[in-house]
Amino acid sequence: MTLEIISPEKIIYSGEAELVTLPGTSGSFTVLERHAPIISSLEKGLLVYRVKGEDNKLLIDGGFVESKENSISVCID
Repeated sequence: MTLEIISPEKIIYSGEAELVTLPGTSGSFTVLERHAPIISSLEKGLLVYRVKGEDNKLLIDGGFVESKENSISVCID
């Protein structure tokens, strides 16, 4: 699936990912290939995205995520 992580200053990551785990305001959740469409707000916590079997971790202060059509867009503070 395609993942894009952006902040107000720059694009942090843009490319393929195997999974993304996000700190949702109602609890942490993971998005996998062909996940159902979702829009969620994010709270302060750890965002983890897996690329070629390697987990990449990013501490965020909050934001929003949208997942649809095997593409995830994450806007973070």
